[in-house]
Order: sequence, then structure tokens, then C-alpha cells
Amino acid sequence: MRSDSSELLLEQQAEELRKKKLLELAAAKKAKNGPPPKRSLRENASFYTTSGLAFLSVTAGASLLFLVPLYVDPAISTLVGDFVERPTMCVTTRREDMTGLFNCSWSSCREGCTSDVFKCTHIYVTFIDDLNFTFPFNATPAELFNLTDIERSDEAILLVNIKGCGYPPTVKCKNFTDLYGFEGAVFPCYYSKQNKTVVMTAYNREDQVNTIIHFFVVPFIVTVVSSVFLCIMHCDCRCKKERRRHRHRHRRPRIENLR
Repeated sequence: MRSDSSELLLEQQAEELRKKKLLELAAAKKAKNGPPPKRSLRENASFYTTSGLAFLSVTAGASLLFLVPLYVDPAISTLVGDFVERPTMCVTTRREDMTGLFNCSWSSCREGCTSDVFKCTHIYVTFIDDLNFTFPFNATPAELFNLTDIERSDEAILLVNIKGCGYPPTVKCKNFTDLYGFEGAVFPCYYSKQNKTVVMTAYNREDQVNTIIHFFVVPFIVTVVSSVFLCIMHCDCRCKKERRRHRHRHRRPRIENLR
């Protein structure tokens, strides 16, 4: 028993000596290396500038993935459609409430552009095809009814926007169908000069241009400019000839053969 206790005591003492030695070595190494060096003002400025530029580049680049399909693509399609600048008069001729995937290849209004279509509403209208005509907003209901006798175009489809879909609160399909979806409804509208079978209830060219500028041009410029500055700060962006010239300058001189 005494031998077992003495061996245990010796092991404890050896373990304590080992720990003490390790602590002394760590303290000596820390004293030898000294305190960690402090960053200079230039290094701090470079670090925070790099972080800010990287954040801007990543954020602006990622935003393009969401803004282009949701806002930019519809705005470009609307401009390509070349809709009339002044509103003409539309009259709803019929409405169809359809069900089934094959019957709903399009919809006058749909909430959610990426959702599957199983129920849709088709609204058909006719309009006054005259570039000189402007919808009389101050006319009385009786005067508007008299205007319905004017010769109108062939039947066209009515869309809430060029894609026929959107998201609340901008697009509310219930209000849209209640307002324009009954036969005989008279309202101002805009038709495409490129495709006169497409009619929209609202159009403003300046709004579409501003959408493209704010949701594509600005994020794209921010992404490019921040990426270029990051390249200048951390990459060797000099041309190849200049780099070769510097390499030749620092090349070791050849040792002549003394023989």
C-alpha cells in the first residue's frame, strides 16, 4: 500500500512540474515575441476601405439577380412594345374565368409571376384606334356612353401590365377585375403600336426609364466601380510590358568567366 501511494504521489508531482514547465515556456515565448504590433493609420484605412468596397460589390451584384427579372425585364418589354403616350378609350366586351393549366397560358391579372396558373381571368376589350384621340376625363357618363358609338378596333386582351402579373400592394387582381372585368366598362387605356392586340390600363414612359436606371444602371455601376477599386488596391494591374521592365531591372548581373 505504501508503494502504491508513493508512486501516485510521484506521478502527481511530475504532472505539476510538467504543467509548471509548460507555463514557463509559454511566458518566455510571449515575452520574446512582445505585444502584438498595432496597425498603422494607413493599414486601418486600407482594411475598412476594402471591407466597404467588398460589401458594396457583393450587395449590388446580388441585388441585380432579383431586380432584373422583377423590374428591369418588364420595363424593357414595355418600352419595346411602344405604347401610345396619350390614353385612348377602351370598352370591355367580355370576360372569361378559366381553370386548368392549358387554358391559362395568360391572364389579365395574376398575383405572383412565378406561381403556377390554374385559375385565370381573360378580359377582352375594344379601343378607339386613333392617335389624335385622347380620353375625355372630364366627360359625364352620358357623354362617355355616346362615345362608345365611335368605330373601335378589333378585340384585344387587357393586361394589368406587360407581364400580366405582379405583387401586392402594386398589383391587386381583385380590384382590377372588379373595376374592368364587367361587360360595358368604359375606361382610359394604352395600346401597343407594335401589337394592337395588347392593351394596358396604365403606362408612363418616364417611369419605365427610371425603373431601368434605378434598378439596373445604378447597381451595375456600383458593382463595376467597387470591383475596379478592389483590383487596383490588391492586384497588380500594370500591363505586361511594365512588369517585364521591372523584372529586368532586378535581374542579377551575370558573372563573367574569369578564364
